[in-house]
Amino acid sequence: MKVKICGILTEEAARHAANEGADFIGFVFAESKRKISVEKAKALAGVIPDSVKKVGVFVNEDLATIKAIAREVGLDYIQLHGDETPDFCTEVGLPIIKAFQIRSKEDLDRLSDYQVDYFLLDSPAGKYRGGNGETFDWSLTKHLSDIDGKVILAGGLHAKNVQTAIAEVNPIGVDVSSGVETDGVKDLEKMTAFVTEAKKGDTNAKL
Repeated sequence: MKVKICGILTEEAARHAANEGADFIGFVFAESKRKISVEKAKALAGVIPDSVKKVGVFVNEDLATIKAIAREVGLDYIQLHGDETPDFCTEVGLPIIKAFQIRSKEDLDRLSDYQVDYFLLDSPAGKYRGGNGETFDWSLTKHLSDIDGKVILAGGLHAKNVQTAIAEVNPIGVDVSSGVETDGVKDLEKMTAFVTEAKKGDTNAKL
C-alpha cells in the first residue's frame, strides 16, 4: 500500500515521513493553510531520499508556473486538484495525480476522460480543495474495476479508519494530511501510526 503524506512544512516532518515509510511527500503550492514557498519546498526536497517521491499540489495553476516550480524543487509528480482538463494534464510533461471530488457516481464517470498515472479520489471541497478532513461515500467506488491499480484514496483518513477504507475501496494508495495533525501541525506519532496501519497487510512493510 502506497502512502502519501501531504502538506509537509518542516524538515522534521519531511524526514520523519520518509523514515517511517511514506512513498510520497506532498508540497502544497495552492492556497491553503499548508501552502509552502518554492524556496522552502526546495530545501525540504533536499533532505528527502530519492526513493520517496516528491509531489507538488496545484489548483488551476498556469502551465508555465507548474513547470518552473517542478524544475526548481525537483518534483517527481504533479497533483492537479482543480478543474484541469485532460489536455492540460498531458501538457505538464511529468507524471500526474489528478484529484476528483466525489459527491456522486457521476463524478466518477469523469475519470475515463483522463490519461493520468493516478486518480486521487477526495471528499468535496470545503474552504480549500482538499485537506478538509472529511470522508466521502466509499461505496460509490464499487464499479471502478477498470482503473484498478491507479486509485489513491483521500479525504478524512486517519490511523483508526484507514484499514476500513482500504478494505472497502481497494486503492493502490492512501493520502493523508489533516489526519496526521494535532492543532494544525504534523504530529510525528500520528504519522507513524498512519503509515503502520496503512501498510499493515503489506508483506514488505516496515517491521
